Amino acid sequence: MGRPYAMLRAGFPYLRTIGVKGMVDDPVDMAFGSEDRLYVLGAIIKVLTLDHEVLGTIGTRVTDAKVGREGLHFPIQDGGLFQPCQVVTDSEGNLYVSDEAVHRITAFADDGAVLGVWGEHGSEDGQLNKPSGLACDTADNIFVVDTLNHRVQKFTKDGRFLTNWGRYGTGEGEFRMPWGIALDADGNVYVADWRNDRVQKFTADGDFIFQFGKTGRGDGEFLRPAGLAVDSDYDIYVVDWGNNRVQLFNPDGRYVEKFLGDATMSEPAIAALRTRLRTARIRDSAPLEYERRFRGPKSVRVDDENRMFVPDYESYRIQVYQKHAMQLEPHQLGPPLKAPTLSSN
Repeated sequence: MGRPYAMLRAGFPYLRTIGVKGMVDDPVDMAFGSEDRLYVLGAIIKVLTLDHEVLGTIGTRVTDAKVGREGLHFPIQDGGLFQPCQVVTDSEGNLYVSDEAVHRITAFADDGAVLGVWGEHGSEDGQLNKPSGLACDTADNIFVVDTLNHRVQKFTKDGRFLTNWGRYGTGEGEFRMPWGIALDADGNVYVADWRNDRVQKFTADGDFIFQFGKTGRGDGEFLRPAGLAVDSDYDIYVVDWGNNRVQLFNPDGRYVEKFLGDATMSEPAIAALRTRLRTARIRDSAPLEYERRFRGPKSVRVDDENRMFVPDYESYRIQVYQKHAMQLEPHQLGPPLKAPTLSSN
């Protein structure tokens, strides 16, 4: 289905929690694989199932390198990850990881084999300065948010430069440290403009379409928007990092609702707590509402079933929600209202 005329929204309930510390450590992002595999990016990539089974790891954690303004003082081996930011998959199931410390992208096969490494520090076409957000289009081209160059760059899957757009500023098509990126089914590009506290929408060629958001803590406002996603209904999900929440917007950028976190403990977390007597005592004595909430989320992903996955960075888990909604045609709802509200009367 294409972009809906309107939506009948029946709810967006919390579904489940995946992971526990040791299984999911400092998750910054995730991607979806075949057979319900989840690629969870922390210091390395953990390969999990929805049922908490750990299938393996991808990449090598680098801990002893020294970082200067232009990256590492000495090269690290292919497959090494130092400060990974985001991960995406292409149509063949290959994975691409941005690493802001080494200003490069690493490509892996789904079995963990290194397919290639590309990118170098700089500001010329094809060079990178702390790359963050990634997105992959239907032709397997990779869009990279080039954060400290304040632009978006587009590459082939093997790293050949295609085009870029953006520059430092606050106007339309300008950025201040952009971070997240997502594509819709039509190939349009959405960018979380981190320091400008807004989201901008572009064509696939970088032509500005519209923007939404401003600085604040209210509905539809942002304090440093990070990752974002667009679902099959063209709804837009934005991680509002500074406010510890995810906000949902309709295809026109109108605020719909927010998610603060509703986590229950995962099955592995319950099993682990049974062996930690002191922690169990603390949990029995303390207020628990805060434990439900998001803590430092950086990304959001939506799968083909319109399930929303939020890597909960400081809580070592992933919170999952299920969208309930249907698309409407013009004849299926009344005329527009001047001041719409929902009421029980």
